Amino acid sequence: MEGEAKSREEAQARVDIWKYIFGFVDMAVIKCAIELGIADVLESHEGPVTLSDLSSTLGCSHSALHRIMRFLVHRQIFKENPTSQGSMGYVQTSLSRLLMRHGENSMAPLLLLESSPVMLAPWHSLSTRVLATGASAFEAAHGEDIWSYAAANPAHSKLINDAMACDAKVAVAAIIEGCPEVLDGVGSLVDVGGGDGTALRTLVKACPWIKGINFDLPHVVSVAPDCIAVEHVGVDMFDTVPNADAAFLMWVLHDWADDECIHILRKCREAIPKDKGKVIIVEAVIEEEEGDRLKHVRLMLDMVMMAHTNKGKERTLKEWAHVLREAGFSRHTVKRIQTVQSIIEAYP
Repeated sequence: MEGEAKSREEAQARVDIWKYIFGFVDMAVIKCAIELGIADVLESHEGPVTLSDLSSTLGCSHSALHRIMRFLVHRQIFKENPTSQGSMGYVQTSLSRLLMRHGENSMAPLLLLESSPVMLAPWHSLSTRVLATGASAFEAAHGEDIWSYAAANPAHSKLINDAMACDAKVAVAAIIEGCPEVLDGVGSLVDVGGGDGTALRTLVKACPWIKGINFDLPHVVSVAPDCIAVEHVGVDMFDTVPNADAAFLMWVLHDWADDECIHILRKCREAIPKDKGKVIIVEAVIEEEEGDRLKHVRLMLDMVMMAHTNKGKERTLKEWAHVLREAGFSRHTVKRIQTVQSIIEAYP
């Protein structure tokens, strides 16, 4: 019996290894679908769209598009349904709607960022980060860190801003739906590292009593759209943080090592009232127990931090407790929401 089990394990390994050899294919083909606008075309039709109509609309080679769609249907990105004439056509799925270029809840900008040549190159140098020297994979690929690169390359900076904006829509919606009390009593809110202000605009719209400060580097806020009740401030968060009732940090602290996180959090603690202020952190929290459907995503995000930042990482509950304690916060709470991040509320 032991020999049979080992034989089955080896047979399965010979199947599984191909997932890793060609693991890049899913990303590349989905990127192709986004660039072609396949999901957008299907969404604009009431019923199934035949291959002939789809290739004509997109200006694609009939045979090449057939092969792309065959792959995407197999991966259950799109589905095939019969048309009213009896032929087969393609229709959207809940997953494919997340790939629309202009969809309200689209995740396409995140995929376009992560699949860009700039962000893919550091993965080839991941081992340099893991070796004892701990050299930056991104710097090995590009000669400077990601923030310097973005500041000097507006097109890549826009990719980052668009990706963060699309995630912000999802995360803020999850906060408002699952944990609206986090904003109770907050009259002013500074979004530290707020990018183009998408998160803050969404929060202020849902909570019109809040006066918002979108706070990021000058080259970032210079292209942020104007919004009523939101002020844009361009300064380095390592130098100072504008005063407000609460500081909001979403997907900021995971970019930095513990010492840098502690420094940023101290600046935030200085910016809020000692009696009623708080810092609202929206970040992934790696849990040790099993059964979490998004645990593998958080672990993948940790690998992204290794590839794209100098010392960033996703943190466990114990690691979050450490940086908050060292930054001078007396207590904190952690709440799950329906997305990859959790809400951490830290009090002076």
